[in-house]
Amino acid sequence: MRTLKTSEAAAVLNVSPNTLRAWERRFGYPKPQRSPGKHRLYTHGEIAALRDALQEGLSISSAISRARESVAADTHVLVGALSAYELERADQAMEGALALRSVERSVEEVLLPSMAEIGERHGTDSAPWAVAARWAGEWLLRAQRLSPPMATGPAVLVGDATRDQLDPDCLALRALELCSSRIGLRAVTLPVTGLAGLGDVIAAYDPKVVVIAGGEEVDDDVARWAYRVRASAGALPVLLYRRNGRSTTRNAGARHLADSATIAAGQLLDIAEGGSAEDEAEELEFEDMSGPVSTTQNRRRLSA
Repeated sequence: MRTLKTSEAAAVLNVSPNTLRAWERRFGYPKPQRSPGKHRLYTHGEIAALRDALQEGLSISSAISRARESVAADTHVLVGALSAYELERADQAMEGALALRSVERSVEEVLLPSMAEIGERHGTDSAPWAVAARWAGEWLLRAQRLSPPMATGPAVLVGDATRDQLDPDCLALRALELCSSRIGLRAVTLPVTGLAGLGDVIAAYDPKVVVIAGGEEVDDDVARWAYRVRASAGALPVLLYRRNGRSTTRNAGARHLADSATIAAGQLLDIAEGGSAEDEAEELEFEDMSGPVSTTQNRRRLSA
């Protein structure tokens, strides 16, 4: 994906850098990324779409609306391809999205909204959803494998509490893994129902923060998994991601990550790197459990 510095983007639009920044503040468009040095980087596709609209003699507000419509067309193309079961065309739609946006924004602005529309049209228990969800999950995994390796980044242990790969929250989890890897985090995802060998994995990766993602697994299983994690790794900060408002502890103020995968990944990085007390998540305080507990006992603990 081609990006432009502020001066380069302003030159393409034939305006000053100050004018470009003023448009960004007023209209939220064009929306820049940030380089590692915190400098603005604009995607060439968004700048080109705005330039073409301005050349038609439109006012800046109208030109930005036209440019946004042009960029948003990718969502309609992807929905159409998935609805027609044309998966090769769906791949091409995402390639087109990547020409205008970063990987993260392509996922959050095109792939996930398109999947949400498929779910609204057909239901997430339908055959059309199953075809689309399998394609989307595979696309996200491919994108993660192609992400630059950052083997030295801090590790995040993710407890997968989604139903299966057709669960909408599973796609959100794959997006979180992708966005986390692209900013240097090593996301290690394990099912919350798997306890055997958990300590060995924790010892190998030495995670700095724990995430419980998804809302399908029952609180009893999640609590047991979290207890095993705490027994092996100590009192790490634990956060909830798309847990549908459910808390697995007596602490009703347990912090939820933002629904946006990009923002959630940034929150995790801040905590993993030892962010300030104001930024850190509240630690989930599980009851001291020296061994297996009954379902009734656990429910009392979880609801207390």
